[in-house]
Amino acid sequence: MLTVALAKGRTADDLMPMWRRANLPAPESLDDSRALVFDVQDERFGVLRILLAKPADVPAYVSLGVADVGVAGKDVLLESDREVYELLDLGVARCKLCVAGRPQEQAERPRRVATKYPKLADAHFRRLGQQVEIVGLSGSIELAAVIGLADRIVDLVQSGKTLEANGLVVFEELLDISARLIANRSSYRMKRRQIDVVWQALENEVKFHA
Repeated sequence: MLTVALAKGRTADDLMPMWRRANLPAPESLDDSRALVFDVQDERFGVLRILLAKPADVPAYVSLGVADVGVAGKDVLLESDREVYELLDLGVARCKLCVAGRPQEQAERPRRVATKYPKLADAHFRRLGQQVEIVGLSGSIELAAVIGLADRIVDLVQSGKTLEANGLVVFEELLDISARLIANRSSYRMKRRQIDVVWQALENEVKFHA
């Protein structure tokens, strides 16, 4: 059996069309079901088990061996700093990690930064030689800037419409983010043949649509 951990939400939504085009097994009910674990019979794997996890948890599932491979955004991989093999940039779920805030505060030296990415945010402002207070939040980060809890936010930006709707603008673009295929280090040795099937099938799709 090969176990795959997928990040719920946009990452899984963007990945599944590519996954199915690559002729990898997927449950028909994945899009509509509230289940979190799916087992699909396939002659190449015996059973392919798919776990739907919170995006920030996927690197932990893979690094700790609960899943053999996984798909997660580059943002959560950098923030979690888990020991996994990064096999492939899938080129889906693209966005940017940005510093944003209210336009009138752009010229001011930042004091407090709200983010879901405290490690990445702290490292960025340290590189700039700016000492800031990092406030870790898990909800709508834009709200922190709107109500004045923070004078900067560090968050993912896709279209920018949410920022615009809340009167915020991008100050800096820090990283280009996309979904990555990752593997558990032990599984990569013990289940190399099965992992290669997934890796090569997805790599062919990436190259075909490049």
